[in-house]
Amino acid sequence: MSSSKRSSNGHADRNPGNRRAFVKAMAGASALALLSTRSLRAGLFSGPSLGSASETAVSEFYKSLTDGQKKTLCFPFDHELRHRVSANWHVTEPTLGETFYTSQQREMINRIVTGLCSEEGHERMQRQMNDDAGGLHEFSVAMFGEPGAGAFEFMLTGRHLTLRADGNSVDKAAFGGPIVYGHDQVEPDASKNIYFYQTQQTDKVFKSLTEDQAATALLTSAPKETEVQLQGDAGKFLGIKVADLKSEQKAEVEKTLGILLAPYRKEDVEEVMEILGESGGVDHLHMAFFRQEDVGGDKTWDIWRVEGPSFVWHFRGAPHVHAYINIGHLKKA
Repeated sequence: MSSSKRSSNGHADRNPGNRRAFVKAMAGASALALLSTRSLRAGLFSGPSLGSASETAVSEFYKSLTDGQKKTLCFPFDHELRHRVSANWHVTEPTLGETFYTSQQREMINRIVTGLCSEEGHERMQRQMNDDAGGLHEFSVAMFGEPGAGAFEFMLTGRHLTLRADGNSVDKAAFGGPIVYGHDQVEPDASKNIYFYQTQQTDKVFKSLTEDQAATALLTSAPKETEVQLQGDAGKFLGIKVADLKSEQKAEVEKTLGILLAPYRKEDVEEVMEILGESGGVDHLHMAFFRQEDVGGDKTWDIWRVEGPSFVWHFRGAPHVHAYINIGHLKKA
């Protein structure tokens, strides 16, 4: 393995406190994978609601808006902007650091963002926002619909981040719709990106494959990172099907899902697991790895994809991180 590219634990090793949080998060993620499987069988999921922490703050934020602010920030629920997915755009022009917002409104937005994350996930996301954009104040927001008067969604966008809070306005659309995360890490040292630990985990899955399995899982070129449309049961998925793996390999995939989901709030994770279960469970997922843009040429594949009928997680780790997530049931025409 090339020392110019990888370190054993990536960015988290540089600070003992961060490393402890990292290890704690990884241990929690393993437990999450097991808990989610058990809870799924018991049918215990509900998803976010109007009473969730972020949605409560969304309602406060909406009520605080002046008529002038509403003209800039508010749209009908089905407006085309709510459906846009990009790794770098602003849903509305005013950024949070501008005088367009009051200090109280910025505090509400901070609570919304905090509530959408786990503790470790929020810490990591803050670092990403600081590294890539200069902080939360460089991001923008919009409101679609109206909390308490039907379907609604709060949306935050900016460089390498899209987050949503919708109180489960769209049934079986995890996270309120497609979300994005990333990090401005460039070659030649991919271990410096703060999401490298996710690639380390997917690499454990790949390293567990037999030669024949690896030949199925490893492809030459990746699809476009924005190709995260849900395909449903009739879809054609890249890579190797989890159902074709051995039990210990499947366990590593389940651990991977727990690690990927660990940065997000419990309500969203529960909805993801419910959607996944209703689509056949982990067995119906595929994992694909791509030779394309192998940073450092070390065969720790920097672009990978987890996909199934209701689940797409596309991670592009080179030349820097762009990750697109879309989890939900395919809408019938």
